Amino acid sequence: MTPTAPLRFDDGALLILDQRALPAAERWVRCERPEEVAEAIRTLAVRGAPAIGLAAAYGLALGNGDFDAAAAELAGTRPTAVNLAWAIERAREAYAEGGRAAVLELAQRLERDQQAADRRLAELGAERFGEHERALTHCNTGPLATGGYGTAAGVLRAAWEAGRLEQVWVSETRPLLQGARLTSWELEREGIPFRVVTDGSAGALMARGLVDRVVVGADRIAANGDVANKVGTYPLAVLARRHGVPFYVAAPLSTIDPRTPDGAAIPIEEREPSEVVTGAPALNLAFDVTPAELVDAIVTEAGVFEPPYPDAIRRALS
Repeated sequence: MTPTAPLRFDDGALLILDQRALPAAERWVRCERPEEVAEAIRTLAVRGAPAIGLAAAYGLALGNGDFDAAAAELAGTRPTAVNLAWAIERAREAYAEGGRAAVLELAQRLERDQQAADRRLAELGAERFGEHERALTHCNTGPLATGGYGTAAGVLRAAWEAGRLEQVWVSETRPLLQGARLTSWELEREGIPFRVVTDGSAGALMARGLVDRVVVGADRIAANGDVANKVGTYPLAVLARRHGVPFYVAAPLSTIDPRTPDGAAIPIEEREPSEVVTGAPALNLAFDVTPAELVDAIVTEAGVFEPPYPDAIRRALS
């Protein structure tokens, strides 16, 4: 089945598939102003680093108000994902050259580029798989998160199509269940065998020899190869190293931020405690940082990087 695109630009408006409603309902949010797109990003109607970058670019093509104010509001919605700032920076350049019409052309080109990047990195990642492998993934990294073929989930799709993937373990991804709600929805539509597991099950699965690879996405990759991704990724990397399970990160080049030297410099979003509990104090970190030393490979459309990551990243971006 063809995956559902999370974004559609139609008749002067951006239509966003509301991921808060999935899998129970396929509901679309119509945005006619940049402020509405910012609210959709902030409240996770659209999420996933590449997808929110695309949404921001399309959002800046809307309306006729103050461009700089709209760009600032969009930039402040999700601080960890660098694709957002990356897309806004390019939209600002396009606006200076040709106004909002040029921004719309840019957004459409970025979407096409994302689709091509996803397909290429998915093929490269799938080549790392053996026969009949069982992979574990975290959060959601399919078309819903990228607007394309998917990053980590794209690797899994390509491995399945190549006959190399037997099953996917889908971590539920507390507290908002992007794995249990969204990744399972996508895998079911694509006919890929999967089982949802609690986040705390990963160690038991690996100890029993039931995980052959871990494949995750990224919201920002620092210049030294440290990776910010959905909270819970770092423990998976530690467990994978303990059990000798390869740990891969799949992300487009736009997720690499050469201006961020290492993971300590990555801003980590903290969300409302109400997403976790009611009536009790809570710290709700949305992301964590996995040190580069725990990452066996970073899969991009420009190739598969292996340590030392600073050299590989510098060559790819030069």
